[in-house]
Amino acid sequence: MKSLFVASALAAGVQAGLRFGCSTLSIQRLDPVVQPGSTPSAHLHHIVGGNQFNASMNGDVGARGSCTTCQMSEDFSNYWTAVMYFKHPTNGSYHRVPVVNNAALATGTTGGITVYYTQFDLSKDNLKTQPITTFKPGFRMTVGNPTSTAAEGAKHIGLSYNCLQTLINRGPEMRDFPTKPCPAGIFVTHHFPACWDGKNLDSPDHQSHMYNTVNRDGFTNAPACPTSHPVRVPQVVYETVWDTTKFTGLWTAGTNPFVWSFEGTSGFGTHADYLFGWKGDALDRAMKKSECFYDGCGSITKQDMSVANKCTVKDQVNENIDGWVSHLPGMA
Repeated sequence: MKSLFVASALAAGVQAGLRFGCSTLSIQRLDPVVQPGSTPSAHLHHIVGGNQFNASMNGDVGARGSCTTCQMSEDFSNYWTAVMYFKHPTNGSYHRVPVVNNAALATGTTGGITVYYTQFDLSKDNLKTQPITTFKPGFRMTVGNPTSTAAEGAKHIGLSYNCLQTLINRGPEMRDFPTKPCPAGIFVTHHFPACWDGKNLDSPDHQSHMYNTVNRDGFTNAPACPTSHPVRVPQVVYETVWDTTKFTGLWTAGTNPFVWSFEGTSGFGTHADYLFGWKGDALDRAMKKSECFYDGCGSITKQDMSVANKCTVKDQVNENIDGWVSHLPGMA
């Protein structure tokens, strides 16, 4: 299936949901959702969002945040994924793949992740028949699993790869890494579940408090929530563009030389973490604005990306993650 963003999100009919860019905040081995308190965590992450990001994060992050790398200045949430590496097919060394910014983002966005919050789909919000409950302070969730097998990964709708011809021409969605060089890099998408149990801000596996009813790729409405998870929340989506073009001459089509920072044996282990941190009722205001795309019809305060790019957090691990390395960070 073709990437539906190109087919519909840039078209005139798009009029629901939020879409904005967040520049890269940090690249380091911390994971306050899966490994809270651990410095370092098991593998490397690419992180965007608010400056409260730390090894442990509890309570109302939005109330404590003082800056964010996201265009929406009231969003102190953190969004993160594993990091893509190129594994040299001859000597087995690794090189981190850089992130570049997506198409149609605010000027000055640096690398990072494109974030969406949708109520129904990109053409309408359907708020009268499907009301949305926004997340509460302390809420967190993950999607995907680094230990997923090929059989499990192939069935996980919403986690996908595109071999970019250009930033606009994304080609078909795939469940695994491309096996040929991609002219404009590899595009990775993470769709989170949209059904919450209405009680728990987290769960032991960071997924059981949520339920995924999505049965089609792209920005389609998730089917009705089950009685066990009856509360419809915004569907959160990440898009990341990995610039694999610098490695094109180092490998032969028909194989895959890319790995995630936890190594793995394929792309089926792709996964992402989300930790809610919008300030006050900012996200709720935007989600309740009918038929609005991009910024909730001005209900959210935006900032220039030159300001967003000044937001930083301390590197708490201080290890070499760049250049050619003999092993992945934390994997020696």
